[in-house]
Amino acid sequence: MPEPQPLHIAFLLFPNVTQLDLTGPAQVLSRLGNARLDLVAKTRDPVDTDAQFQLLPTATFADVPHTDILCVPGGFGVVPAMEDPETLAWLRRVGADATWVTSVCTGSLLLAAAGLLKGYKSACHWASREQLAFFGVEPVAERVVFDRNRVSGGGVTAGIDFALALTAAIRGEAHAKFVQLSLEYDPAPPFDSGSPERASPETLAQYKAMVERFAPGRVEQVRAIAERLKD
Repeated sequence: MPEPQPLHIAFLLFPNVTQLDLTGPAQVLSRLGNARLDLVAKTRDPVDTDAQFQLLPTATFADVPHTDILCVPGGFGVVPAMEDPETLAWLRRVGADATWVTSVCTGSLLLAAAGLLKGYKSACHWASREQLAFFGVEPVAERVVFDRNRVSGGGVTAGIDFALALTAAIRGEAHAKFVQLSLEYDPAPPFDSGSPERASPETLAQYKAMVERFAPGRVEQVRAIAERLKD
């Protein structure tokens, strides 16, 4: 079979990123065939994740002026990243001509802050989904959302589904199924508590308390960022 068209994939890396938002889809997309993947940050210094280990950038903003696939993960570090002019400028620059502009979890908020989702539909982590509307984005309660060349995944583990769907769009369904099998992606969770609709009230309250502890006033912070970026 002929060699597939080469692709470059750029994942944004920022402090306190949710590592599975990045590493889950990276594992899938690395198997697109003839693809080169970079973890792009402001510097090449190791970046702290929310899992108490660090990831090492492979490139800086200056190293990657263009990419075929831009992917932005989420995490509690999203709000500081939304307030960083260098990060927003890089996203705008590479997002302007990327073939695919994508996100996982609250990474869609970061794309929205960069102005790359205005007028588009997008997924997001369920707890932050409605905040997309602050930026003129239509929130969609789906695990994977395609809107033209914008593709977004819901919270954290949805990044694997997102990456398989994107693989199918790029290389075809047969290749995506091959990647799924090679990763033995055959989920059968031991509990049915993976969405707010199915979680118990106690579990839901515990989650909301955790968010308030680690990111107090987050909704108002995001709202304020959106208002400031309108000016």
